[in-house]
Amino acid sequence: MTARLTVRGFEVYKGYLAADAQSALIKDLRAVMAAAPPFSPQTPYGKPMSVRMTSAGRYGWFSDRGGYRYVSQHPNGSDWPPIPDRVLDIWRAVSGVDRDPDCCLINFYGEGARMGMHQDKDEANFDWPVVSVSLGDDGLFRIGNTERGGSTESLWLSSGDVVVMGGAARLTYHGVDRIRFGSSSLLPKGGRVNLTLRVVD
Repeated sequence: MTARLTVRGFEVYKGYLAADAQSALIKDLRAVMAAAPPFSPQTPYGKPMSVRMTSAGRYGWFSDRGGYRYVSQHPNGSDWPPIPDRVLDIWRAVSGVDRDPDCCLINFYGEGARMGMHQDKDEANFDWPVVSVSLGDDGLFRIGNTERGGSTESLWLSSGDVVVMGGAARLTYHGVDRIRFGSSSLLPKGGRVNLTLRVVD
């Protein structure tokens, strides 16, 4: 059963996806990753990120010394595969908007991986929400403020949880401090997959 709570303006749907829906989603994502293999991007400061990532949709998110941006092709030169229908179904059910996303960013967190506090601000219009889907191992999700610094709140996101970041909270800083490696059996070798759906243009 889904439990809905609000944390600093983020709408958190605990247990939104049942176990069979999670497994079906992972199967879809494996097909995406076969067409667009995950890679480890560099930050503009030249440091490699600890997560591996790929994308689906019209655009994919990318980072190198040139900065953070959306690009229309995978680093191997191929177009990004389409966003799976099951992923779009989640967006349509929880986003509250009538436009489909342009990008589904797929992040894989292995043991020891994390994501520093950041804003999602590479999109053209911040009126559109960002929808996040957690699959696999638990991740300790930290939520801050619309300005860097200040107090924060943390909660564990488990496999099947969905978060909607919109409205006044759209530019709130957030990150993943750590994962509880091996806490889920969804991925045979462990790890966490996080999807973030965004309207880019």
